[in-house]
Amino acid sequence: MMKKVISAVMVAAFVMSASVVLAAKVTCEVSAIEGDTVTMTCKNADKLKVGDNVSVKAKKKKAIEGC
Repeated sequence: MMKKVISAVMVAAFVMSASVVLAAKVTCEVSAIEGDTVTMTCKNADKLKVGDNVSVKAKKKKAIEGC
């Protein structure tokens, strides 16, 4: 009985992990901004398709310390 429960849990975990879609990592540089439209030049842009939803996070600039 215990082996069946463990097997069922392992199968469920495998199915759930197999259904996860990995996001493509694309590095971009902003080329132009016109109102609400942002144009970017990206490396690995072939991983994207028209209509894909993307999330953009601005890179934080480091503070420069000095005298």
